[in-house]
Amino acid sequence: MVNTGLYLLTVLIWGTTWIAIKLQLGEVAIQASILYRFSLAALVLFAVLLLSRRLQKIERSDHLFCFIQGCCLFCFNFFCIYTATGYISSGLASVIFSMATVMNVINNRLWFGLRPALRTVLGSCLGLAGVAALFWPQITDGGFNTDVLLGMGLAALGTWFFSSGNMVSVRHQKKGLKTTTTNAWSMFYGVLMMSVIILLQGVPLTFSWETGYISSLLYLAIPGTVIGFTAYLILVGRIGADKAAYSTVMFPAVALTISTFYEDYQWTELSLVGFGLVVLGNVMIFARWPGSKFPAVLRRLQL
Repeated sequence: MVNTGLYLLTVLIWGTTWIAIKLQLGEVAIQASILYRFSLAALVLFAVLLLSRRLQKIERSDHLFCFIQGCCLFCFNFFCIYTATGYISSGLASVIFSMATVMNVINNRLWFGLRPALRTVLGSCLGLAGVAALFWPQITDGGFNTDVLLGMGLAALGTWFFSSGNMVSVRHQKKGLKTTTTNAWSMFYGVLMMSVIILLQGVPLTFSWETGYISSLLYLAIPGTVIGFTAYLILVGRIGADKAAYSTVMFPAVALTISTFYEDYQWTELSLVGFGLVVLGNVMIFARWPGSKFPAVLRRLQL
């Protein structure tokens, strides 16, 4: 029940952050918005931990890994993905980011020597095919050129940073470090690195006092980051990075479902098939399959 709750919480929060991200785009530079988001999130998380006396003491070597995690999860990941959307459609970027499931399988093998269950790989492939079907019109829109290649490369790089940050979190939890503490320090280091990027690029630190921008910033910082990332990384430690990463496949489907009501998104036969594949992949990975021999065989198979 705990794992189910964490998974649903992650999917629902990250499936709705797209609305807030959309409201962030405009007069404020993307880099500045990312800086504000994680600065606020780090401040809130540190305040909660200090006031509740739950900030865990960590060693110098742990700070180094928190720095790596911060760069991966709370800086380079978002910087690459956001920049990629300037060259490719958000749909194609979402499909590439969903590859985090595959990257986590590979990184689990490289970092910790863990072999994935066949059902996890099959479920991930079904989910990726489903997301591709959901966003197929956006993927094929605009042709294929150098800009598209650059955008795809940036999105893939951002996804790799996300996956690498997952692996660092697994390392933290294997050592007995609390996710909230490592997240707080990682956000702090991510903010420092983003500040360096902003300084080097000469990005102006403007701010918007419009209600939409402020409300979306608060949503992204607290539910989207403090709660969402904490729930997700705890889930990574409990069920494994390969299974937890399937949430990156689920939240585009959730986002489109919400878009049906708020933006009059029109479902097609292809998008319905895609949604079905995403759900089927989810069932393939997580269902217990009582009384079924074939899935039981899949559970025993390892790559």
